[in-house]
Amino acid sequence: MAPVSRPDRSRRPRPRQGPARRQGPRGSGGRPPASTAQGRGKVGLGGEQVEGRQAVRELLLAGRRRTRTVMIAKGLDPAPIVEHIVELAREQRAAVREVSRSELDATARTEAPQGVVARADPLPDVEVAELAAAPRQGAVDRDGRPAGAPFLLALDGITDPGNFGAVLRTAECAGVTGVVLPRHRSARITPTVAKAAAGAVEHLRFAVVPGIPSALCTLSSHDVWTVGLDAAGPRPLHDLDLAGEAVALVLGSEGRGLSRLVAQRCDVLASIPLRGTLGSLNVAAAAAVACFEIARRRWP
Repeated sequence: MAPVSRPDRSRRPRPRQGPARRQGPRGSGGRPPASTAQGRGKVGLGGEQVEGRQAVRELLLAGRRRTRTVMIAKGLDPAPIVEHIVELAREQRAAVREVSRSELDATARTEAPQGVVARADPLPDVEVAELAAAPRQGAVDRDGRPAGAPFLLALDGITDPGNFGAVLRTAECAGVTGVVLPRHRSARITPTVAKAAAGAVEHLRFAVVPGIPSALCTLSSHDVWTVGLDAAGPRPLHDLDLAGEAVALVLGSEGRGLSRLVAQRCDVLASIPLRGTLGSLNVAAAAAVACFEIARRRWP
C-alpha cells in the first residue's frame, strides 16, 4: 500500500484576480453600500415547518431558534417521545395545540408526520469564514473533549430531499461542524429534509453561498483543505492523512457529480475504492463512507 500522505500544499488553488473595479457613486468598487446589498436576492435555508417526532424533539432540545407552535394529533397512542415534546414545548412557552388528525394532515407537507408538526423561526446561516475559523481557546466538543479543527461539508448541487436529509444526518453523526450550500440548484431545509435528517439540521451550522467554487477559495484562504470526492479521483480517500487538519469534504450532485470548476478548485480529488461490478455509490452512501473515514482519522 502506498504511504499515507497529506495533500500537496503547493497545488492549493488561489482565487483568480479579476480587473480592478472602478469607483462609482454606488459605493466602494461600484458595489451597492452594505446596507443595500445585504439581503438582496437572499435565499434562506428554510426550516420553518418541522414534522416527525424525532425532528421536532431535536428542534426543541437544540433551542437555538424559537419554536412558535407545536401541533399534536388527537388520539395518539401514549409515547414517551410525544410526552417529552409537549414538556419541552411548554418549558419554552411554545403554543401546544391538540388538533384533529385531518387538520394535522392538511397542514403537513410530508406523508407521515407521525402526529406531530411544529412551526419555528427559520434556521440561521453564517458566513463561510465563520465555519472555517479555528475553535476558540478552551472550546470543547459534545463529549467534553477539546474541539478539533473544522470539519466541513460542501455540497455541490444536491437536489433530492431524501438524499440531502440523509447526508445531513450522516454529517452530524460523524462530527461535521458546518455545511456549505449553494444559493441556487440545491435542496433547502424542507419538512421532508428535516424529517429525513432526524433533527440533525438543528445541530449543524450552515453557510449559503453564491457559488461553491468561490466558497472553496475562501476556505483555502483560511487553510482548510478541500477534498473533492470523485469516482475518478486519483487518490483513494484512505491514503490521505487528514488527522488534525481543517478539512472540507466536497460532494457533487446525484447525476453529474462535481462540476468542472468545483473539481478544479479542490486541493485534491479522492475516490472510494469499489470492489463490485457497479461503478459508483449513491451520494448519501458515499457521504457516509467518506465522512466516517475522515472522522476515524481525526478521532483520538
